[in-house]
Amino acid sequence: MSEKLGEILLRDGVVTQDQLQSALRGQVENGRSLGENLVGVGAIASVDDIVWQLAAQINTQVVNLSEMELPATIVSLIPEEMAIKYGVIPVQKEERIIHVVIGDPKNVFVVDAIKFLTGCNVRVWMAPESQVKKAIEKYYIHSTATTGFDGILQDVEDSNLEIVQENKDDDEGGADYNVMEAPLVRLVNKVLSDAVKIRASDIHIETYEKTVRVRYRLDGTLIEQTTLPYKLKGAVVSRLKIMANLDIAERRLPQDGRIKLALGMKKIDLRVSVLPTIYGEKVVMRILDQSNLNLDMSKMGFSEKSLRDFQEALNSPFGMILVTGPTGSGKSTTLYSALSTVNNPDTNIMTAEDPVEYNLEGINQVQVNSDIGLTFAAALKSFLRQDPDIIMVGEIRDLETAQIATKAALTGHLVLSTLHTNDAPSTITRMADMGIEPFLIATSLRLVIAQRLVRKVCKECKAEDHPSSEELRLLEISEAEAKTITFYKGAGCTVCGGTGFKGRVAIHQVLPVTDAIRKLIVDRATPDEIEKVSIAEGVLNLRMNALEKLKAGITTAQEVIKTTKI
Repeated sequence: MSEKLGEILLRDGVVTQDQLQSALRGQVENGRSLGENLVGVGAIASVDDIVWQLAAQINTQVVNLSEMELPATIVSLIPEEMAIKYGVIPVQKEERIIHVVIGDPKNVFVVDAIKFLTGCNVRVWMAPESQVKKAIEKYYIHSTATTGFDGILQDVEDSNLEIVQENKDDDEGGADYNVMEAPLVRLVNKVLSDAVKIRASDIHIETYEKTVRVRYRLDGTLIEQTTLPYKLKGAVVSRLKIMANLDIAERRLPQDGRIKLALGMKKIDLRVSVLPTIYGEKVVMRILDQSNLNLDMSKMGFSEKSLRDFQEALNSPFGMILVTGPTGSGKSTTLYSALSTVNNPDTNIMTAEDPVEYNLEGINQVQVNSDIGLTFAAALKSFLRQDPDIIMVGEIRDLETAQIATKAALTGHLVLSTLHTNDAPSTITRMADMGIEPFLIATSLRLVIAQRLVRKVCKECKAEDHPSSEELRLLEISEAEAKTITFYKGAGCTVCGGTGFKGRVAIHQVLPVTDAIRKLIVDRATPDEIEKVSIAEGVLNLRMNALEKLKAGITTAQEVIKTTKI
C-alpha cells in the first residue's frame, strides 16, 4: 500500500502537523488538492515545492524538463490535444516503451489512453508542473503558433472579447494549460469578434488538404474571410473545444457545445458544432446576439394588411398560428416578436424550443432534449398541466406533436409553432398529410405565415440597374411595365464589404383562415386552389410581396428571382 502524501511531507519535514491538518480540512471544504491547500495555508510557496514527495507517492522519479531538448519525432508521439488536456509530454522512446512526464499525479489515468493510442507501454516520470506547462507551450502551442504564424498575428490586436463562462473540469488538473497566454488565442478571439462586429450569423472553420479556411455567413451568404496554415488546424479546433467544454481528445465523433462571450456591452451565445471530415474537424458556430434581435413587428417587413391579420390572430383567445419557411428564414425571430407582443403579467406563456436561442424575460422557456425523452410532444403534454394561456412549440415534426398542438388550440389555448413547407397553403395540406383530420385543422387554425429573407441593397453604393430580358421574363414583368420601375443594385463599397448588400428584410405570405379557406380545408382542396382563393381575398404570395419590395428599391431583381423561384 502506497504511503499517503501527508505522511511523506511530515516525514521529510516539509510541513508541520498543524499545517497538514489545516490543509486537509481545506480539502474537505473546497475540494482542491492537498498541494493547493498547503499553498493556501502558507506551508509551501507552490505545488512545485513538493514534486519530490508527489513522485514518491506514485513511486516514480523526477526529471528536469528545462534542461531537456526534445526532438520533434518524440513530441509527435502524443497529439497536441491530448498533451494540452492531460498535461503530459513524451520525452523518450525505447523499443516498445514511451517515457512521459506529467506535472500532476492526478493525471496518471492518461496512461491507458496513451497506451491505446500508441500501442506501447508507458512509463511515467514527474516534473514541476510549471516546467510541464512551459514545455507544452514550447513544443506544441508556440511551435504551431509562431512557425509561419507571426505574419498572421502582426495585425491581430487583443480584442475586448471575454469568455463569460469558460468551463473547466477540476479533475483534469488544469487542462487548459494557461492557453489564454498563447498567441493562438488572439487569433481565435479575432475570428470570433470580427464575425460579431460585422453581424455575421455563422462562422465556418473548415479543414482541407493544405489549408484551413474561415468563412462567415453574412446576410445569408457565405463569404471567405481568411485562410490559415494547415499546421494550425489542431490548435484552433482545440482552443474552440476548450471554450465550448468539449472533449479535445475525441476527434472521431461529432460534438456539440456552447460558448458564452462578452464583447464590450454585448452578451453573445455561440452554438458550436464540431464534425470530423477526411482532413480534420470542421467547426461551425451559430452566433446568437441578443442585441440584434428585432422584436418590433412593425419593422419586420409586413405589409399593412399582413400585419393587421397577424395581430388579429395573436389577439385570439385560442387557435393555432403556424410560421413556415426553410432553415434560416427568420421563423424564430417572427415567433419571438409575436410572443413579446402578447407578453403581459396576466398571461402565462410557455415555450418548448430546440435550442432556446434567446432568453425572453417573463416567458417560461424549455430546452427540449430527446436523449432523455423531453421531446416537443412530451413538453407539450406537461405544458397543458401548467395552466398556460399561450404555448409556443419550436417545430411540429411528427403526428403526436401535431395532435397535441391541435388539441391545445381547440381547448382554449393560443398555440404558435413552425413547419417546413414552401408556402402557406402547403402548410395546411402538410398537416392533413401528417394525419390531422381536415375538420380539426379548419377549426383550430387561425393563421399561416410563410416567409423568406431577401438581401437589401446597400444604401451607400446604391445604383440604378437594368435587368435583362430573361430576368424580366422570370419576374413576369413586361417590357412596358419595366419602364415604369426604377431597379437598383449595389455597386460594392467598404460599408457592405464589396457585396452590394447590407442587411436583410423578410417577405411574407400571411394567410388568415377565413370562412372560404375553412371550407376549402374541409373539402381537402389543393394548395393551388387555396392560394387562388386567398389571393382573391387580398393575400399576397411570396413572389408578389417580393416584387413590392423590388419596386420600392429595397432589393434587387436577382434576389427576387433567387428567393422566390416559381
